[in-house]
Amino acid sequence: MALSDLQTVERNETGIAAVLGILKQRFGERFQTGQSLREQHAHTTTYIPVQAPDGVAFPETTEEVQEIVRACAEHRVPVIAFGVGSSLEGHVNAPGGGISVDTSRMNRVKEVNAQDLDCTVEPGVTRVELNEYLRDTGLFFPIDPGANASLGGMAATRASGTNAVRYGTMRDNVLSLTAVMADGSVVTTGRRAKKSSAGYDLTRLLVGSEGTLGIITSITLKLAGIPQAVSGGVCPFPTVEQACEAVIATIQMGIPVARIELVNALQMRAMKTYSHLDYPESPCLFVEFHGSEAGVAEQAETFGEITAEYGGGAFQWTTVAEERAKLWKARHDAYWSSLTLRPGARGLSTDVCVPISRLAECIAETEADIAEMGLIAPIVGHVGDGNFHVLVLMDVEDPAEIALSEKFVARLNSRAVRMDGTCTGEHGIGQGKMGFLDQELGHGVDVMRAIKKALDPQNILNPGKIFPLS
Repeated sequence: MALSDLQTVERNETGIAAVLGILKQRFGERFQTGQSLREQHAHTTTYIPVQAPDGVAFPETTEEVQEIVRACAEHRVPVIAFGVGSSLEGHVNAPGGGISVDTSRMNRVKEVNAQDLDCTVEPGVTRVELNEYLRDTGLFFPIDPGANASLGGMAATRASGTNAVRYGTMRDNVLSLTAVMADGSVVTTGRRAKKSSAGYDLTRLLVGSEGTLGIITSITLKLAGIPQAVSGGVCPFPTVEQACEAVIATIQMGIPVARIELVNALQMRAMKTYSHLDYPESPCLFVEFHGSEAGVAEQAETFGEITAEYGGGAFQWTTVAEERAKLWKARHDAYWSSLTLRPGARGLSTDVCVPISRLAECIAETEADIAEMGLIAPIVGHVGDGNFHVLVLMDVEDPAEIALSEKFVARLNSRAVRMDGTCTGEHGIGQGKMGFLDQELGHGVDVMRAIKKALDPQNILNPGKIFPLS
């Protein structure tokens, strides 16, 4: 996706002016138009330029979100939902201006049903806040994308993370949603039952829709029991290919790993510097097992035997919580550690996902591309799912570097699709990956376009994202 391919959305100056007046009168100090705040609500952790909204509203209830959407619908003004802004593909940009709906004040845990292992929360609750709230119940919410993202944003982008190999993604852990639709009506997509055959699956239609079909105002989530014991550790490998083959063998043998993450040699170099890790500067697997004390010990020992067969070094594992916390903190800080490899550069973060049997091949070809193009681009991955990330470090003031980085990303996405994979395992499409969706889904995009037009005929909900309407 080249910056020149970003979709333009025509500004409705008259409508925007009218809505600014309506919302300022209605919300007072909870509606702001200062430039700095507006830019913060369009900030993106990619190289995609900031496209700020014209105003930022801070609703506290579903009814207030309805008021905002109805005003925007009446005057044909874009409305963009905002959680904490940690998405990676320009999801919160406002290419046609409009109103950013900041859900941070909708941050209540509404209900916890410990016996049923579920809870209902408002969209502004973050995953860390929810797990702190649940601590004394013996339950936790397992989806961990690294950033302390809001649960509304995680649902909207179908987030995933390090625990997905055992616990699934947001698609698997959302039971139902309440959302405000483009006309201001409210829809609840399901009940708390663990399964249902009642009509279309509206929950999964909205999960991953990136705010283009509705604004989420309540989420009912599955919870899991906090495991009795946890073990984890690190195993180095001579090559990325050998590490990937060990992952494939581990998954195919049915070992119930909770997390299994790959870092390549360049990423490990950055992590050693930034997070002060004491591991070999080589490709490594970070793993974690959940279960009983005997179970996690047995799983760790079996994993060590598998890695030895594929050339892995000594598997250093521990059940000490502080040591595991340091390891996973380093993994979650991989983005920031990568920036130390080229001070002053910006990162173009991208991800793909392939069938696990093609993982080693896909990463090997990707590393060959990086070397051939002379890029600095470390790799990390949720490899138990066949999902990996590349962070291309570049000078965003140099058009030649931008063009080279975009060429690399295009080749990576095409490679993943060619291997029967996807152009994004968890980042979503947003603005940054719009150019690859047709390649992956073909006529399926026309079906998506028809749904969008039916539910949002004025195209006011997060326009300019996922696919062009024509």
